Amino acid sequence: MTGPLREREDAHALLTAEAERARAGAGRLVLLRGATGTGRSAVLEAAAAHATHLGLRVLRARCSPDDIALPFSSVLHLLGSVPEFADVGPGDDDRGSAARLWRLLRSYADESPLMVAVDDVHLADEASRRWFVEAARHIDRLPVLLVATERSQYDIDPRPAGLTHALSPSVVRTHTLAPLTDNASADLVRAAFPTASDRWTADCVRAGAGSPLLLHALLDDLDGAPPPTAVPRTCAALYPGSYPAAVSWWLDSAGPATAEVARTLAALEQAERTEQTERAVRAERAAEREASAERAERAENVGRAVSAGPAEGSVARNAVPGPFPGPAPATEAEADTDTEAAHEALPAAEAATDTLAALVADASGADPARVSGWFTAMTRLGVLRPDRAGRPRYAHPLLRDAVLGGWSPARRQDAHRAVAQAMLRRGDHLDAVARQLLGSAPTGLPWALRVLRDAATVAARDARPDDAVRYLRRALQEPLPDDLRQRLLTELGSLEYASADTPAGIPRLAEALDLPAEPRDQVRTAIALGTALVGRGEVRTAVEVLRRLETRLAGHPDLARALQTASALLSDQDQTVRREAYRWLTDTAERSPELVGASGQALLVRYAATAGDLPAREAMRRLRTLLTEPADPLAEPFLLGTAAAVAQWADELDEAERLVERGLAGQHPSLLHPMEQALLDTRWDIAAARGAYGTLLAALPEAGRARRTGGSPVNADAHTLLALVETGRTPQARRLADTFDLRDTPDSWELNRFLYARGVLRFTEGDVAGALHDFLECGRRQSARAVHSPVVTPWRTAAAECRLALGNSQEALALATEELRLARVWNTPRTTGRALRVLGRATRGRRGLELGAEAVAVLRDSPAEAELVASLLAHGRQLTAAGERGRGRDHLREGAERAERLGSVRLLTYAEQALRTAGGRRTTPAHTGSGSLTGSERRIAELAADGRTNTEIADLLHVARRTVETHLTSSYRKLGIRRRGELRGVLDD
Repeated sequence: MTGPLREREDAHALLTAEAERARAGAGRLVLLRGATGTGRSAVLEAAAAHATHLGLRVLRARCSPDDIALPFSSVLHLLGSVPEFADVGPGDDDRGSAARLWRLLRSYADESPLMVAVDDVHLADEASRRWFVEAARHIDRLPVLLVATERSQYDIDPRPAGLTHALSPSVVRTHTLAPLTDNASADLVRAAFPTASDRWTADCVRAGAGSPLLLHALLDDLDGAPPPTAVPRTCAALYPGSYPAAVSWWLDSAGPATAEVARTLAALEQAERTEQTERAVRAERAAEREASAERAERAENVGRAVSAGPAEGSVARNAVPGPFPGPAPATEAEADTDTEAAHEALPAAEAATDTLAALVADASGADPARVSGWFTAMTRLGVLRPDRAGRPRYAHPLLRDAVLGGWSPARRQDAHRAVAQAMLRRGDHLDAVARQLLGSAPTGLPWALRVLRDAATVAARDARPDDAVRYLRRALQEPLPDDLRQRLLTELGSLEYASADTPAGIPRLAEALDLPAEPRDQVRTAIALGTALVGRGEVRTAVEVLRRLETRLAGHPDLARALQTASALLSDQDQTVRREAYRWLTDTAERSPELVGASGQALLVRYAATAGDLPAREAMRRLRTLLTEPADPLAEPFLLGTAAAVAQWADELDEAERLVERGLAGQHPSLLHPMEQALLDTRWDIAAARGAYGTLLAALPEAGRARRTGGSPVNADAHTLLALVETGRTPQARRLADTFDLRDTPDSWELNRFLYARGVLRFTEGDVAGALHDFLECGRRQSARAVHSPVVTPWRTAAAECRLALGNSQEALALATEELRLARVWNTPRTTGRALRVLGRATRGRRGLELGAEAVAVLRDSPAEAELVASLLAHGRQLTAAGERGRGRDHLREGAERAERLGSVRLLTYAEQALRTAGGRRTTPAHTGSGSLTGSERRIAELAADGRTNTEIADLLHVARRTVETHLTSSYRKLGIRRRGELRGVLDD
C-alpha cells in the first residue's frame, strides 16, 4: 500500500530550487540523509519525476553491497555501459578511470541539464564514493544536480564517515529526513481506513514507529482486517507478512551488533511484560477478594442507626477518575510544583535507562555507551518510547514481536540465560534473575539452579505460590541427582496443591515418594502426600501411605512416631478411620508410651477432652508438661497445633494464640503439612470465641474457597455462616448455606460444624424444626466419632432451645442436663455458663432463676462475650417474667449495650424486643465516643495509637490492610477526630 509523501514538503522545496538552479547552469550536490525506513528513496524518486517534468535528463543508480568488488560500479550504473571499463578490476589506474568517467558526464551535460540520482550512496564502492565527492567539487559550473541518499542511523557498530565529511559546506546541501510525526502517521492510517476509530488509529501509529516503511507495510497487512478488528499484538496474525519483513530488513540494514542489541532488549521486555500481565491478573483477583473482605467487614456496623457525615477519605475513594493518571494542576503554583517534580524525575529516568543499557550490553556483548546512545537515537525516531519509569520500551508489542521474529527459540533461550547471568553479576533482585531463567533452556550450571531454588523459597515465604511453582518447575528441568529431585518434587507438589492445582500436586508428591531419598525427606513427602489426599477426601488412602512408609523405618523411631501422629490427625476426616487410628494409639500408649511420643500423647489428651473424660485444667497441665519436653522438628508442629486447639477450648485464648503463632512460624512455606491448616482453623476458632465477627468475615470466605474440595463445606464456611447470622445478614447467610448439598457430603468434623451453624441460621429464620434436625444430626455424627463434650459444638443446648420453642420442655430439660454434666467435667466458663443458661430456661421457677444467675456470674470473667450477652438477656427475661421487672430491665439493657459493642445485630435485636416487652427502653446507644467502638475497632485503634502502621496492624492481626483502613475510618467518625495523632487522647478519656 503506497500513499502520498507526508511531511516532506521542505525536502521537495529544496530539490525543486536546486533543479531550477541546475537548469540555469549551476550544479550542486544535495545529500538526503535519514534513518532506515524514513523514505529517502521515495523522496529521491519524487525529485527525479519532478526533474523530468522540468526537462532535466535523469541518470539513476541504486548502490548495493554486492557491487563493491568492482571499482566505479555505482558510477557505471549511472552513466551506462562503457566498453573500456568492461575488464576493469581492483588495482587498475583509478585516476585515469575517474577522468574518463568525468568526461563522459560532461558530455551528457553538454547535451542537456542533468539530475544524477544516487540511492544508498553509503553502499557504493570506494572508488565511486571518491568520484562522487570529486564531482561535487566541480559541478557548480555545470548544469548537473547530483542528489544522493545516505543512511544516517545510529548503530552499535560505528559506521564509516559519510559522503560529505571532506566537502566544504558551500558545495553541498544536506537535508535530514525526520521520522513522521504522530499526526502525519494518523493521516496515513485514516486515508487507508476512513472509518478507523481514534484508538485503532493510535495503535497503528505506535506500531508504525514514525517510519513510512513500517507503517505502509503494516497497512498492507491490515488491508484484509480493517477495524473494528484489533491491531494484532503478534506477527502471526498478519498476512501477507509485509510488516515483519520490513522490520527484518530494518534490522539487517543496522548490522548484526545492532540486531543483537535490539533483540536482546525485545526478549528482556517480553519477559517483563509477560510477568506484568500475570501479576496484573493476580492483582485483579486479589482486589476482588479485598473488596469482598471489605464488604464483609462492615458487618460489625450493620443495623446501627448511625447518622453521620462521610467518613474520612470517602471523597477521595468515590471521586470520578480523569483521563490521565493524575489530576491536572488547578493553579499556576501547582503547575510549577508539577514541573519541578518532573525535572526531579529526569535523573531517575536517566539512571533507569543507563541501568537497562548496561544490562543489555552485558548480555549482548556490546559497548554500554553505544547501547545507551542507541536507546536515545531509537527513542527520537519513535521506535522506542519511555515507560513511566523513563526506561525505553518498544513503541508497540507488534514491533517487539517482529524484532524477536528473527530469532529461533533456541537463540531466545540463550538470550534469557545471558540476561539472567548479567543480572546476577550486577546483583539484581533474585526474582528478576529467576524470571529470565524461566525463558531459558536448561543450563546445567550450578548458579542457575541455586537462583531458581532461592527464588522459589522467597516466593513461597512471601505468599506467592504461583511464582514459586513456576520457579520449581523450571528448576526440575535442570540435571539433578535423585535426592535433590525428590526434595524439589515434594516442594512443587505441595505448592501446586496449595495454589488450588490439586490434580497436579498429588502426582508430583507420589513421584517424589518413589524416588530414593533420606528417611527424613521421605517422611516429609509422605506427610505432604497424605495431607493432599485427605483434602481430596481419600482419608483411608492417605493413612495407608503413611503406614507403608512407617514399616520401612524400623531404625528411625522418631520418624515412625511422626508418621503415627500424622496418621491419627489425618484420620479426623473420617469417623471409621478415626476410631481405628485412636484405638491403635491408645493401646500403644498403654503398652509402650515411649512408642507414642509427646505429639501422640497430646493427641490422646485432645481425644479425652472431646470424649468428655478430662477437665480443662488437667488437660492443660498435661499439655504444658509435654511442651517442655524435647521434640523432633517433624513432630513438634503436631504438638503445638494440638495444644493450641485444646487451649482454645479451655478458654486460654491468649495462650492458644501464642501457640498458633509459634506453630505457624515453624511451618515450611514450601511443604504441605496438615498442622498448618489445623493451626489456621484454631486461629479462626479463637476469633469466633472472642466474637470478632468482622475479622472472621474479612478472613474466612477466601480461606474456605481455597480449601473446598468436591463442594464440601469447611470450618471456614461454618464460622462465616455464624458470623453472618450474628451480624444480621441472614439473607447472605442463607445464600451461603444453599451453596452446599449435604446429602452426599463425605463425613468429616468440618461437616458437623457446618450442620451446627446451619441449625443456628434456621433457628434465626424461624425454622425451628429444621434447626432441630440439623442439631440432632450434628450430635449423632459427633457421638459416632466419640466426641461427647460440648467443647467443639454445643449441639445439646442448641437442640434444647429448639425443644423449648416447640413446647417439649421435658426433652429440653434432659438435653440441657446432660450438657451441664459434661460441661462441669470440662469445667470452663464458656461451656458451663451456656449449659446453665439453657438449663435455667428449661427448669423455670426459682431453681431456673438461680441457674440463670449462676450462668451470668460464671461468664463475667470469661472471654466469651457473646455467651455472656446471651445469658444476660435470658436471665433478664426470667426476672421480668418472675415480676422483678427492674432487675430484669437492667440485665436486658446491659446485654443490649454489650451486644452493640460486640457487633451482634442478632442479640441486639433480641434485647430491644425483650426490653419493649418488659415495658422499658434502652438508653440512647453510644454511637459516638470510645464506648461506641466495637471490639475489633478498639483493638485496631489502640494499635494505631501506639504508632503501628496499617500494614503492621494487618500483619499482626492477620487481616487485610483494607480491613484496618475501614475500621480506622469508622473509629475516626465515632470518636469525632480526623487524625491518627488524636487517637491516644480520646481513647484514654
